[in-house]
Amino acid sequence: MGKNRLSERVNCFTESVIRDMTRVALRYGAINLAQGFPDFEAPMELKEAASKAVFDDYNQYTITWGLPELREAISEKVKKYNGIECDPESEITVTCGTTEAMMATMLAIINPGDEVVVFEPFYENYGPDAIVSGAKPRYVALKGEKFEFDEEELKNAISDRTKAIIVNTPHNPTGKVFKKHELKLIADLCEDYDVIAVTDEVYEHLIYDGKKHISIATIGNMAERTVTISGVSKTYSVTGWRIGYAIAPKDITLGIRRAHDFLTVGAPAPLQKASVTALQLPESYYRELVEIYDRKRRMLYEALKNSNFDCHLPEGAYYILADFGGKMEMDDLEFSLYLTREVGVAPVPGSAFYHTRELGRTKVRFTFSKKDETLEEATRRLRQFSL
Repeated sequence: MGKNRLSERVNCFTESVIRDMTRVALRYGAINLAQGFPDFEAPMELKEAASKAVFDDYNQYTITWGLPELREAISEKVKKYNGIECDPESEITVTCGTTEAMMATMLAIINPGDEVVVFEPFYENYGPDAIVSGAKPRYVALKGEKFEFDEEELKNAISDRTKAIIVNTPHNPTGKVFKKHELKLIADLCEDYDVIAVTDEVYEHLIYDGKKHISIATIGNMAERTVTISGVSKTYSVTGWRIGYAIAPKDITLGIRRAHDFLTVGAPAPLQKASVTALQLPESYYRELVEIYDRKRRMLYEALKNSNFDCHLPEGAYYILADFGGKMEMDDLEFSLYLTREVGVAPVPGSAFYHTRELGRTKVRFTFSKKDETLEEATRRLRQFSL
């Protein structure tokens, strides 16, 4: 056969390692602590709202960039919780999950040869997003127990070719919550170099120990150069609904909507309708959610420490990045398969979150977004295993 039938862009990355580990967990009958989806029920109010939307015939295309009442609900929510003022008519795009929101944003703002700064470790989609959009990623390491970045390293990663910097807070896979002074430094560099901040804030309500979520769009004049991305998947335990959104200035929103229109046309209509109900849940819902996840966080953390993993209690999101370095003669992939097959608990190989894969060679990521019975069984299995 002559011509290569695959494009160079898709030859530069593989399928999702996270979702592949779900398939491996199913194959071995292991507990899936790899993929970040809850195995417990979504709020009854949401299920009832979704059912009602279907029976009320919200079953056809909505306006491409989102149901008007959902965009209005998003606008009200981000004003109250995030402190972001935005026009639902011209500055919000509803997408098929935050994954599409990020991809549509990259396609909207990137020209081939532009550079994008990505903090490492990173959610595995960011690298392929940059490649597909034609960008060159520049990686900046998050180091130490608190996963902090070096100011000089960040400055050196930014140049006249930098178009965007991706910020994920709370952070997947580390659980880091970016502090105000860190965001202020990023904001100052964005101003100095005319860079767009693209922020993935999908875990914004999952924050522990009194930490606060800060949207970089609220710092100085950053609203005019920030795309804020979030969605309903994580906060409301409906990862399969695929309802996300991007908030951006009007000119950037125009580009996002153009890309979104030809990527997916629109997110599922009845689930958009039901998401209005999600965004209008009372404050007590969020308090109780954090209490539930805090308990699960501590349960998994104690189990991993008892098995002699080196790890730290995450500040946000619902993952723990654990290090087994020096205690097993395996790399991260071999160790993940061993845990899945022999111990019955499936993690994600740490190298999935690093450009320099060697940096993740002794790390694995676990999620605690599971019901108590699932975590109790996982911790029981882990107690029988020790590094």
